[in-house]
Amino acid sequence: MDIERENHKLEKRLCREVGRAITDHNMIEEGDRVMVCLSGGKDSYGMLDILLKLQARAPVNFELIAVNLDQKQPGFPEHVLPEYLTKLGVKFHIENQDTYSIVKRVIPEGKTLCSLCSRLRRGILYRVASELGATKIALGHHRDDILQTLLLNMFFGAKLKGMPAKLVSDDGRHVVIRPMAYVPEKDLSRWAEVRQFPIIPCTLCGSQENLQRKQVGNLLREWEQKFPGRVENMFSALQNVVPSHLMDRSLFPFETLRATGVPDADGDKAFDDEPFTAATPTAAPRADADGGNPAPTRTVIPIAADL
Repeated sequence: MDIERENHKLEKRLCREVGRAITDHNMIEEGDRVMVCLSGGKDSYGMLDILLKLQARAPVNFELIAVNLDQKQPGFPEHVLPEYLTKLGVKFHIENQDTYSIVKRVIPEGKTLCSLCSRLRRGILYRVASELGATKIALGHHRDDILQTLLLNMFFGAKLKGMPAKLVSDDGRHVVIRPMAYVPEKDLSRWAEVRQFPIIPCTLCGSQENLQRKQVGNLLREWEQKFPGRVENMFSALQNVVPSHLMDRSLFPFETLRATGVPDADGDKAFDDEPFTAATPTAAPRADADGGNPAPTRTVIPIAADL
């Protein structure tokens, strides 16, 4: 009974966090056809599973269609996903493209395969989305993926850049959403065990142990064990940006800054010790494009409120 109770709490938490992300970013609207990208890993299985639960209780109508890109990796069990999706009664499409051979031929042995693989995969999925008439493309990235991307861009790309929960695709023709943006990876790992998803391991990026992303992921997990709450605070920081206290001149007019004679509570505290306190992670209020008043209310999926 204790296990069942914990599993039920986990399900409610996953539905709440996915519902909150959908609502905060207006990810899914009336009449949407959402293409759920399914790789065979725990994250995309979890995304489809939770979206199906939310679809059943949502106040707006939307359609889900699962799409898998079969990259022709050696030993890939082609039967697993069709059998699983057929059993669920979910509409699906399997796209067969031999990107595996291209990546292995072009990338020298020992080099990272991810960049070329992701570019090829992204282009194919955009085409498939157009062919299927999908209005949204859902990817299975979670909170830890977003933080890993932030740190990777800081350490190796010299940018303060993460992974947004919603964006317009490279070709400008699609809206890409990440419904699990607020979900920690540990919850998805537990849910995969509870639901016993038929996990398919990746023989491309999943087989590379020296990836910088894996190293950063290990760093985040170590921090979470040693300093509980640190990862949550890092994620909250992505939603509480203060451009005047960074150094990007395109975000704040430092060149024209002049003394105003008006006190500013957030002004220069360079000589003060910052009174850091443990903060409870909360979602930042939605604002308009100029960062001003909250944007007008639109039809969204208020799933989180009743959980």
